Amino acid sequence: MSTKPHRRKKHGGGHEEEAHADERWLVTYGDMLTVLMALFIVLFAMSQVDQNKFNALKSSLSMAFGQPAVTFTAPGSAVTGDAGGGESAPMEFSSVLGKGADGEAEKKARDALAALDRARASARAKNASAEVEKFERIKKKIQEALRKQNAADSVQFRIDERGLVVTVVTSSVVFGNNSAELLRDGRKIIDSIAPALRGEKNSVEVDGHTNWLPVSSGPYPSNWELSTARASTVVRRLVSRGIPAKRLNAAGYADQRPLYPDTDPRSVTLNRRVEVVVLSDLDAATKALLPSAAGQSSTS
Repeated sequence: MSTKPHRRKKHGGGHEEEAHADERWLVTYGDMLTVLMALFIVLFAMSQVDQNKFNALKSSLSMAFGQPAVTFTAPGSAVTGDAGGGESAPMEFSSVLGKGADGEAEKKARDALAALDRARASARAKNASAEVEKFERIKKKIQEALRKQNAADSVQFRIDERGLVVTVVTSSVVFGNNSAELLRDGRKIIDSIAPALRGEKNSVEVDGHTNWLPVSSGPYPSNWELSTARASTVVRRLVSRGIPAKRLNAAGYADQRPLYPDTDPRSVTLNRRVEVVVLSDLDAATKALLPSAAGQSSTS
């Protein structure tokens, strides 16, 4: 029996070619690879997860169910976070949502997110309390230095959303009328404030304020220039007493931010002031808690 492959004539040309009957399996194999490729493309598309949203929900659920925190790295894998926990720490996300009805899972997720919000609020409150304690220490140091100079009555303190506000009433013993030059007693007051600020890292803003009375004489055409010049004078004095210039900033507000309305008799004297503000470096949401942490209202 002959083992030679059959040959056939090619229509129209007269040439012969060998029929490769043993390679027909390639067609089926190619079809299978195409189907597998489509399958893996679908699986890959289904595996894409918003990592930020997944981590947020994962953290809240792990807190609610008493599991250690894990950090999502890729579908099917996780690494332990700050909470630790070793190999048993990663929590299966599907095992949490797969239990019970969808409504129960959603309720647990909402409760977990609410617990996370409460934890964040508690952390902010603790940070605000710690910041107030630091400001109180600074305040006591300044008060002690002022008492040695018999100038304690010339300075007032409060804590607002910015930080610790040290208010120096610019009476005739601090600045002369329509003048930005510190008088002898004014220099003593600023020199008493400086030592308490040297050991801190907080930025310091010096704000100049005037009363509503217009400038009638002197080198300054309006209260804007006068208030800014007084703030700059205090900044220069603080720099000369060892406060780094990069921590300081001067601003003038004229009569636009009064402590008392113009109808109040105290407005003429007490709105005329310089404020040395020790700025908090906390985030905005935590700084908003400073007045309440200090036992004050936000409008005081």
